[in-house]
Amino acid sequence: MLRELSRSGAVAGVFRAVAVLAVILGAAGCRDEPRGPAAVATPAATPVEVDPAAWQVHPGGDIQAALEQAAADPVRKKVQVRAGTYRPQVPGQAFVWFNERHDGITLEAVGRVVMTAANPEVADETADSYPAIVNHVVYFGDRISQTTTLRGFEITGANNFVTRDDQPGPIQPDTGIPKLEKNLFFYADGGGIKIFGRSYPTIENVIVHDNYSSPCGAGVSIEHRDFKQRPVIFRNCVFRNNRAQVTGSGVDILRGSSAEFHNCLFVDNLANMGEDFIGLGSGRGYNEEHGSGALTVFAHSRAVVDRCTFTGNWNGVDDRGPGNVYLRSIFWKNDRGGGISPGARYELDILNASRVENCFINGETNDLRGTLDAERNVLDAPDPRFDDSYRPRSPVYADVGYRPPGS
Repeated sequence: MLRELSRSGAVAGVFRAVAVLAVILGAAGCRDEPRGPAAVATPAATPVEVDPAAWQVHPGGDIQAALEQAAADPVRKKVQVRAGTYRPQVPGQAFVWFNERHDGITLEAVGRVVMTAANPEVADETADSYPAIVNHVVYFGDRISQTTTLRGFEITGANNFVTRDDQPGPIQPDTGIPKLEKNLFFYADGGGIKIFGRSYPTIENVIVHDNYSSPCGAGVSIEHRDFKQRPVIFRNCVFRNNRAQVTGSGVDILRGSSAEFHNCLFVDNLANMGEDFIGLGSGRGYNEEHGSGALTVFAHSRAVVDRCTFTGNWNGVDDRGPGNVYLRSIFWKNDRGGGISPGARYELDILNASRVENCFINGETNDLRGTLDAERNVLDAPDPRFDDSYRPRSPVYADVGYRPPGS
């Protein structure tokens, strides 16, 4: 039977989490406050009903233990987590992890469920990473298919804590594939969510917010290492106020990886907070002059972005992939300050824009490389007049951009 905390203990945990979040925001070095119509954007999904056949985790319970029970059961492949804040109790590479034995499991929140990397009662108060005690809040490893689903959570609290110690895991057993050897990006990228190897989960109605990582991928890091036969699927997700030392503050799609984004919101994310110590080895930083976006797509990577909104970020999207797809999306005033790149802020920095269509774009620099087709997109678009949930109220945006689920 999974242990439960008292109601008073759970409430106290929420107040501690609020205090910890304030510490993280101050420690991460943001010089400019996020701007936007709301402090928190939430995908107000249809309320989730308790499934009597699912494994249940209550406040004080162990999510990973429930995942192991589901992995061992040939029939019961759903784990539901009840409302509350859940945090790691010991330092490690991840708070919650999926690898091959967990394929096909659905991990679902019932009510507001926060999974955080932070535990101030355990963390070293003198460390720059305080109060985080795990590298990644959630890890998806090799041999995860799209039938594996993460749904309805808030993912937060990563603060560039990095350990290579396999305890209490290992989160990723040895694959025996040289191309999947672990490196710095495996350990350090993806503070909120790390996706590695032949891993293609479905992530729905998830809010990834207030994470910091160095060098890249504060919210999410996708690292397929050329095993990009299928994409990671993001649906109805929000990436808010994540902060990266270099690239991909919201999501970083590393070289040879693949992802799709359907009805997602990127808001107030900040890249290029400091020196590109990775790029220094080649004598030049990555996108050194203008910096990187809330979404970074590296060469030989695939992306589909459909009905998404990017606003208030330090740059919108930088994409060096092979003609990736951007449809019916809004890029509006991605001019947040706080990074170190000296050049102008931009909405799109895309090498091959042949498949960018029906996007509404307006910012300091709409089209950094001059590759967009002005006849198939709306440049210098009118004000969308976002409401508090980032729905555009202007009627010209009726068929483009993010909408909270159920609205």
